[in-house]
Amino acid sequence: MIGYIQGTLLEKSPPAILLLAGHVGYELDVPMSTYYDLPPAGAETRLYVHMVVREDAQLLYGFLTKDERDAFRKLLKVSGVGPKLALAVLSGLSVRELSLVIANGDAARLAKTPGVGKKTAERLLLELGGKISSSEPLLPGIVAPVVTAHDEVLQALVALGYSEKEAGLAVKSLPEGSSVEDGIRQALRQLARA
Repeated sequence: MIGYIQGTLLEKSPPAILLLAGHVGYELDVPMSTYYDLPPAGAETRLYVHMVVREDAQLLYGFLTKDERDAFRKLLKVSGVGPKLALAVLSGLSVRELSLVIANGDAARLAKTPGVGKKTAERLLLELGGKISSSEPLLPGIVAPVVTAHDEVLQALVALGYSEKEAGLAVKSLPEGSSVEDGIRQALRQLARA
């Protein structure tokens, strides 16, 4: 199993790169987050690697950080998610952003990733809850969003099949400080009357 490669970057052609290490050229697919941070061709490069062995191919995926590789591996464990989709998710979101999206249950943000539909986004949220984390500190001035009871009620109503517009109108009429459970009950009563 190959876990780490250090060598000279020969070619860059998104999403693939060619890395010369020990007189062998390794072709790796990388997420765009890694691709943009790579040095120019001819420079020394170090990548963490995930290797996939299939019946018809042996594929290498490269990452600048262990956090990215760990997130990639966790994404692969979600049913219906293969390497290409996992790369697409990590190309659209940093590990820090992905952990915040999952913590906040933001299926809409995940669904904006090419290849990730609404159902896949909900499956990712369900199966990855609390499993993706980043050792990367938040940048000064960036504050993790706070999920309120009203946000949770809105998400619950949408999960029950109501449109975001219907759910939003029902949530607006809820009194401040109500718990999630009470908010859902009151919103459902209001939606039943409408």
